[in-house]
Amino acid sequence: MTMPRTIIVSLHPKPLLRGLVRSSLAACLAAVALAVSAAEPRELKLGSDEWPPFTGSVEQQRAALDLVHTALDRAGISAATAIHDWKHVEIAIRRGELDGSAAMWRNAIREKDLLFSAPYLENRLILIGAKGSDVTATHMSELTGKRVAAVGHYAYGEDIERVEGVYFVSSHNDQDSLDKLLAGDVDYILVDELVAQHLVTYQPDEAAANLEIGMKPLARRTLHFAIRRDVPNADKIIARFNAEIPKLQADGTYARILNVGWIRVDADGDGLYELVPFGESVGQMPPGRVYDVFGDLPEAEEPDET
Repeated sequence: MTMPRTIIVSLHPKPLLRGLVRSSLAACLAAVALAVSAAEPRELKLGSDEWPPFTGSVEQQRAALDLVHTALDRAGISAATAIHDWKHVEIAIRRGELDGSAAMWRNAIREKDLLFSAPYLENRLILIGAKGSDVTATHMSELTGKRVAAVGHYAYGEDIERVEGVYFVSSHNDQDSLDKLLAGDVDYILVDELVAQHLVTYQPDEAAANLEIGMKPLARRTLHFAIRRDVPNADKIIARFNAEIPKLQADGTYARILNVGWIRVDADGDGLYELVPFGESVGQMPPGRVYDVFGDLPEAEEPDET
């Protein structure tokens, strides 16, 4: 809670005590000013890499950054994100040069130094191959002997990192992975399904002519906002952020930023799924496109409309 900036003090000291009172008053005001300054939230310095459509510079699609910054702004928390190579981001966080990242996968090593928010998005990793490739694999073990491009230093998880017989080729980002695939340097690339959707939406002819896109996720990773544990009020910042994400989902802002049409999510935390429309109004026709925020809906469960 921010302390009031204006302090009104009414004193009627005796003449002989005036100097002492002034000295004490000055000391008190200095202490209060210091306390107010310490309580004032500073701007968080965050870092991310080029990972469209999730992260990137302001002129790019960067849905994850927009979601996080919108939630932080509504929570009254100032933050700015600098774009670097991911390896540089992790080093800068460890050195204390950055406070954290708006888009990070969680693992035990990172949790030693960072506090993670509740997941606000799920990354579902699928295969993309060159035109004519078989992309029906449902587990990485089915790709034995194949060369798969994946972004170095990303925390893909044990399902991917510990698989044997697959030759992983490190790339700088998804664009670098795609370039390697089109050049024939790798057999497949591993990307989020929304990255694939981004390709199909904005480069449909090129995607259809050159790529085969898998439909079944080989791994799932939840996406989090994370900050260093030693950031002042880190736990309160995370709590305030967590409180804003369901509000973004419920009022249509989440779907608008993600640009996925309607979303299906438990927006009010009651354990039931709701369909939340894109924007502020609900039309008379059922949605033609629904994005499951945290994976496929169980077959036996029907969502409630909201």
